[in-house]
Amino acid sequence: MQVEQKRRLLEQSLERVVEQIGDITQPTMARYYGRFPAAVEAFERLWTGNRAQLEGEMVERALYCLMYWFESPGEIEIMLGGSVLHHNDTLRVPPEWYAGLVDATIDVIVATIPPGNGPELAVWDELRRELGGLVEQSRQLL
Repeated sequence: MQVEQKRRLLEQSLERVVEQIGDITQPTMARYYGRFPAAVEAFERLWTGNRAQLEGEMVERALYCLMYWFESPGEIEIMLGGSVLHHNDTLRVPPEWYAGLVDATIDVIVATIPPGNGPELAVWDELRRELGGLVEQSRQLL
């Protein structure tokens, strides 16, 4: 599948999720905290009294990485590589939490894709695999 076709399918998914859900921050964080319940306390500690703003920024960054991966993979690779290390070393946010946010974001989007839409699902599977691989590469540097 060509990059332009992948980008069109990605945009189609994002338009649909906005129509069906609107802001995906809350459903994304609900999935995320379901998998990583200890993150609630950690994020409250990091942004005491303003965890909602942190959550919004986190989902926004995950979306940015997903939206621009096909267009600018080098930029996303640099951004993720440095960010994963910084979050682990400075903020005590382990790489699996980082990857989990990307997965939770993808899960919310994929849940709106109609059954049988193989090409669109394949784009999100590729994004999950490739961005997860970047996080794993960063983890090996720890």
